[in-house]
Amino acid sequence: MELNSETLIGDIVAKNYRSAQVFKKHEIDFCCQGNRSISSACKTLGISTNDLIEELTNLSEKVKEEENYQEWEIDFLSDYIYDKHHQYVESKIPVIKEYLSKISQVHGDNHPELYEIETLFKESAGELSMHMKKEELLLFPYFKKLAKASRGIEINSTLSFTSVESPIAMMHKEHDDEGDRFRKISVLSNQYTPPVDACNSYKVAFLLLKEFEEDLHKHIHLENNILFKKAIVIENSLN
Repeated sequence: MELNSETLIGDIVAKNYRSAQVFKKHEIDFCCQGNRSISSACKTLGISTNDLIEELTNLSEKVKEEENYQEWEIDFLSDYIYDKHHQYVESKIPVIKEYLSKISQVHGDNHPELYEIETLFKESAGELSMHMKKEELLLFPYFKKLAKASRGIEINSTLSFTSVESPIAMMHKEHDDEGDRFRKISVLSNQYTPPVDACNSYKVAFLLLKEFEEDLHKHIHLENNILFKKAIVIENSLN
């Protein structure tokens, strides 16, 4: 895609997810704050718009996107997010909780930030579980109906919402909350860097947290910047 200062960050990552590595390097939030333009993000961080555009352009010339999520139908993409990301979150939550509980008990006196990290992760685990259930029980089934209707397939029941924009706005807000929570965890953990006295469990806990955050970023990106936008476009076309 042709890039300029007003191109939206979310649209860039939607076209080529590998560009996420460039935004991560410059600490630019591409998932929860993907609706910002390049110039807006650069102005906030005090970096050169032209240099960032050049870096992104060079990346696009060197690599080819493995998965073109933009071309996927929203029913298929919904299933992919459930299989790839929802299942991942559900499987990792109890494992990370166990590690954080263990290292807090052993190292908490010397590293009191572990108590706050554990509290924040528990909050995130609870909120994410409820958030994903809302998507699985309400939004994703609705997206599948939209996909069928857009292909001219008659559906047996009426569509669930007057407009999908309101529940999507709620999902955006909840995504923002999780983004904020993990930014705090990242700062408290020194960007997931174990201290010199860390045991193996400590190191594994931080590796798992880092992996969890990276998966969450892609998870939120796929929903905010691709799935939700496509659903709104399809719904509007059917009205």
